[in-house]
Amino acid sequence: MGLTGSAAHASVVLGGTRVILDEKDKEATIRASNEGNTPALIQTWVDKGDPKASPTSIEVPFTVMPPVARIDPSKGQTLRVLYTGEPLPTDKESVFWLNVLEIPPKATGDLAEANRLQLAFRTRVKLFYRPTGLVGTAAEAPSRVTWRIKPAGKTLALEATNPTGYHVSYAGMDVSAGGKTVRNQEGGMIGPGETKTFPLDGEAGLGANGSVHYRAINDWGGPIEGDAPVVPAS
Repeated sequence: MGLTGSAAHASVVLGGTRVILDEKDKEATIRASNEGNTPALIQTWVDKGDPKASPTSIEVPFTVMPPVARIDPSKGQTLRVLYTGEPLPTDKESVFWLNVLEIPPKATGDLAEANRLQLAFRTRVKLFYRPTGLVGTAAEAPSRVTWRIKPAGKTLALEATNPTGYHVSYAGMDVSAGGKTVRNQEGGMIGPGETKTFPLDGEAGLGANGSVHYRAINDWGGPIEGDAPVVPAS
């Protein structure tokens, strides 16, 4: 028999692109929904950032309930992420990753006779643990990041410094300097107190101060846009 196949896609989708767990709440929830036509079995766990780490070998201060669940078509399952109390920094956010692995159902009938390739789909979203008492708010954090433009080989790069206790995620940014505009469309995340370099896709003048228009991401996955000055690296 020949190999049969079709367009592959995940049936289980999450109701958000990130999970925020406030220290005062001790837990956070996110909804997993089955948009497929057959029941789905999911396995859930939290990792520290290594996507290849085995769920059985990871030690994190969180547990997900339920760890395994069946979701019928057009139904959903609320996932509860529980903080188990092991110490985490109190002066800044900590970031982890929530994993939801969709295990394909076992083929039956004629499909069981065919040579079929079955795929397991995994969704990973950021899990932020937010201690109480942080200065400012997560929504304000992008506006407090400072920017410098500097050479990066034959092109340019942006050096961003985050002085806040929050992680700041960007979908991209545009830089105008020396009468030209260059872009970074990949974005990325800057941790609390960190400095990160974002490559730019073209050339611009370095002799004059410029500005950056950033597209940050808020707690609900929506946009926070703003402008900030950018100066040449000394």
